[in-house]
Amino acid sequence: FLFSKSMHNRMMLSLQAEVRTILGKKLKAERQAGRLPVVVYGRKDKATSLFVPAKEFKKVLKVAGESSIITLTTPEGKKSVLIHEITYHPVNREPIHADLYVVEQDVTLKIKIPVEYIGLAPAVKELGGTLIKVFHEIEIEALPKDLPHNITVEVTSLNTLESKILMKDIKLPAGVKTTHEASEVVAAISVVKEEVEETAPIDLSAIEVEKRGKEEEPTPEGEAAPK
Repeated sequence: FLFSKSMHNRMMLSLQAEVRTILGKKLKAERQAGRLPVVVYGRKDKATSLFVPAKEFKKVLKVAGESSIITLTTPEGKKSVLIHEITYHPVNREPIHADLYVVEQDVTLKIKIPVEYIGLAPAVKELGGTLIKVFHEIEIEALPKDLPHNITVEVTSLNTLESKILMKDIKLPAGVKTTHEASEVVAAISVVKEEVEETAPIDLSAIEVEKRGKEEEPTPEGEAAPK
C-alpha cells in the first residue's frame, strides 16, 4: 500500500550561518538586506543567535520541510539541525525568524512527517466514491540518520466503497516506527448521499373545513350577528 522516501536517497542540505548581535527592531534592516535571524539550540547546546541567508533558507525549507536534517555551518563548527519553528510576516507570509534544533546522532527523535497521497483510487473513478485523507502528517520515532522525508500513500488499492488503508499497512524504513495505533485509518472511501428534502402534501380538505368552521362560529349571547 505505502512506501517511504528515506533521507539516504536525498541530497545533503546545508546552510551557512554567521554570528548575530543585533536584536529587536534593528533586525528590520537586516531582513531587508536578505539576512534571516535564527536561534540555534539543542539538548546540549545553549541558544545561539545567528543569521542565515534568507534566500538559501527558503530553498532549503522547500526541500527539507521540518523533517529533514540540515548541515548548519556556524562559527563554532558544523551542526546537524532540524527546522523546528518558523515565524512568518503576517502580510506577505515571508519567513522573518526561525528556530533550529540541534540533533544528536545517537538520540531518537519523535517527529511528524508529511503524508503524500498519489494515484487514483478505482473506487473514486469507477464507483463515484470520495477519497477521504485522514492523515496529512504521521508521527514517527527514529534516529536522525533514519528519518524519512515523507510517507507516500498509494491509493490505487482502494477498489471498493468499503476499502481502507490502515496504519499497519505502512511499510516504514528500517529503524523507523510510528507512534499511532495499527488499526487507525489512514485513507478510506466515502459515499456522499444526496439529501432529498421531503415536503408533506397539503391537505386541502382540512383547510376548507377549518375555513368553514370559522365562518359558522356562533355569535356570543347578547351580541347581534354582523350583517
